[in-house]
Amino acid sequence: MKESNNDQVSDAPRPIEPSSPKVGPAASEQALLTLLEEYRKDRIWRRWFRLGVGVILIGTATAIVLLSGLEGEAVPETFTAVVEVSGVIGIDDDSSASALEAQFEKAFAAPGTEGVIALINSPGGSPVQSGQLHRALRRLRDRYAQIPLYAVITDIGASGGYYVAVAAERIFVDPASIVGSIGVVINGFGFVDSLEKLGVERRVLTAGEHKAMLDPFSPSRPQEQGYLQVMLDTIHQQFIRAVKAGRGDRLSEDPEVFSGRVWTGEHAISIGLADGFGSAREVARDVVGAPEIVDFSAQPNWKLKLLDQLELRVMSVLKASASGSDLRLY
Repeated sequence: MKESNNDQVSDAPRPIEPSSPKVGPAASEQALLTLLEEYRKDRIWRRWFRLGVGVILIGTATAIVLLSGLEGEAVPETFTAVVEVSGVIGIDDDSSASALEAQFEKAFAAPGTEGVIALINSPGGSPVQSGQLHRALRRLRDRYAQIPLYAVITDIGASGGYYVAVAAERIFVDPASIVGSIGVVINGFGFVDSLEKLGVERRVLTAGEHKAMLDPFSPSRPQEQGYLQVMLDTIHQQFIRAVKAGRGDRLSEDPEVFSGRVWTGEHAISIGLADGFGSAREVARDVVGAPEIVDFSAQPNWKLKLLDQLELRVMSVLKASASGSDLRLY
């Protein structure tokens, strides 16, 4: 008797059901939203942190500036004031006669000034600016007769630099200083032959016979050279008178003194262009008798530079915070 198909037992293996529950779409979406929320909170925290760092930087810089402005360096009761005259004397803001005169005036007028030193390291420059500063120093000497003015030449005090130095009561040098060059010069180039070789014709229109004088592309004319020589001689005599007025009978009778030559500091003393050896510190200590030095020279405004750097740094912090990028210092 055959068994029915319904009662037949199959030997085929049955599929194994998974023991872990299935993750539905809703659960996956919830996990993703949780991760996004945590990332958003982290970005907000980083932004506030960077903003806080910026505020701290600004506050610290402001405190430094205010405290330095209120306290500053202690100024001694008596001191020697120093003003630097360095580089080419010209019409630039820092090297013009008016700018340097203002610095010297502050040095003379400051309470506690026992003496003023013009610390010179200049090859010269504009005869106008040099002459104006020379006269300004003479006026300050007359106004503050109780305060001596000395000149200290370091590496070089030549031409306009020496013009300024002779406004002082005494001039001090180093044995190796370069001193003198009492003269005037004007120079240029001539390209007339070069134009002829190139086949170039020079065309100049003027209103005034000598308006194009010194034109480097036109031939020089003896008459115009004579005019220029008279002008140079006149300025030279102005320079010589200033040197004689400042140095008096200390000057040597040697005509070479006014020839435009330069001398070492050691030789300059022997011909009366200088009085002795000494640095600014030595003159302050041994001549003025006030060894403490206060510098009245124009100084770079480091506070503004500091604030500018901090502003750039803070702006970079804020920009990084707004964009969500990392803060980097390069």
